[in-house]
Amino acid sequence: MENASESCELPISDQLNNNINTVRALYTDCYDLVLRSVKAMGHLDVCLIYLSGISNTEAMNEHVLTPLMTRTEVPIEFSIVDLSQYLHVSETKELFTMVQVVESISNGNPVLFLDTHSVAISMSLADFEKRPIQEPESEPIIRGPREGFTEVLETNTSMLRRRIKSPDFKLKAMTIGKYSETKVIVAYVKGLASEGLIKEVISRLEKIDIDGIVASYSIMELIQDNKYSLFPQFLETERPDNVAANLMEGRVCILAENTPVQTIVPTTFFALLSSPEDYYLNWVFSSLIRLLRLSAIIISLLLPSTYIAILSYHQQMLPTALMISIASSRELVPFPPLVEVLIMEFMFELLREAGVRLPKQFGSSVSIVGALVIGQSAVSAGLISAPMVMIVALTGISNFAVPHYSFSISFRVLRFVIILCSGFLGMLGIVYCIIFLLTHLCALRSFGVTYFSPFDTHQMQQWKDMLLRAPLWKMKTRPHLNGEELNRNKQPNTKEQKNK
Repeated sequence: MENASESCELPISDQLNNNINTVRALYTDCYDLVLRSVKAMGHLDVCLIYLSGISNTEAMNEHVLTPLMTRTEVPIEFSIVDLSQYLHVSETKELFTMVQVVESISNGNPVLFLDTHSVAISMSLADFEKRPIQEPESEPIIRGPREGFTEVLETNTSMLRRRIKSPDFKLKAMTIGKYSETKVIVAYVKGLASEGLIKEVISRLEKIDIDGIVASYSIMELIQDNKYSLFPQFLETERPDNVAANLMEGRVCILAENTPVQTIVPTTFFALLSSPEDYYLNWVFSSLIRLLRLSAIIISLLLPSTYIAILSYHQQMLPTALMISIASSRELVPFPPLVEVLIMEFMFELLREAGVRLPKQFGSSVSIVGALVIGQSAVSAGLISAPMVMIVALTGISNFAVPHYSFSISFRVLRFVIILCSGFLGMLGIVYCIIFLLTHLCALRSFGVTYFSPFDTHQMQQWKDMLLRAPLWKMKTRPHLNGEELNRNKQPNTKEQKNK
């Protein structure tokens, strides 16, 4: 018998036994493969093949096997197309090759073979186990919808369809992964998303040649512009309302099955700084919160390194009273400020990671109690100064204020680099790091869109939803992502409303 890969390329035979043997060879050592041979219409030899656990057996018994085995009237010239008319199934599909058969069976759709016919029928009776729709824990908000994506692709697309009902909302499907055969969907709104952007996304996805896709991040890591940058060049989210809002701004969403985290491209620095909750609050509050997040990023990135640089090289920058207070608290500390910061940062990161990995009942307790006990013990033992505990605690809290997890990780890593530079070069090292960081961010692109867009454009209309959020009735144009003329974002005529 030919090997599995060769058998998979064969067309469907008109001999039922040959088809059965081919499928058995393809699924050798698969205990969940089920082959049910029956006499249909009294004398027709048919075989129903499926994988238990991912197909609806009750529906097969009621809507497939029962109609075939109870009906006895058969036309003189009977084909498999005629056979499908007796099946009480909403959707059937004709298959002509074993590749199609394997794809159908693997997706949970049973396949029906008929003797003397080189065509098979696939029936939409998939029944995967799935969890209910829940609020995403990684993106909690106070106001707004409480539903998040699941691991089932059809459920995710249905939640988007409920929000964007226009036929211009397109879902282009493809399969990635030699063995995983992961279904991936490129979602966009025709007329809003740039044709060049859509073609570029599809082109990059089609070039992926890999054994399997474990998560959506694996896809993005293969198609992002700068593969060595620490900063995310795509927006990850579990919220369908966030995806719908970005689609209507002309972006493209890449949805992958078996993961609740979906990706949006292109993205920018300011898109990663915003949160879906910004659009469920008053524009004044949203703007202030965005400024607070930017301040948190600066504090998280520069506070420990600035503290080291001042204590090690630039003591004259502090008032005398404050310098004396800090010096007295460090009188018994045996380590220089650089080593002191590295020790505390390492302990804080260790506690953070332990809190994430532990069960929920213990995670928060270990993080809080561990930080208090270890910090107090270190100060009492004279290993760490009290101001250093405050600096590291404020730095960690500021990092938690960044709304997107992948974005916050970038600053956590860069913080250690800047700490080392400030420890050896003082303020000069911090300045060098800032210049290098800004240069990198200005050169970084996400699917052709600059990372600081729209800050790098002269179109002031685009600045209304950047660092500050203007009132919704002031944002009369859509985001400028594709270099074309600004599309009109139609809104109610307030003057007519006042006259009425």
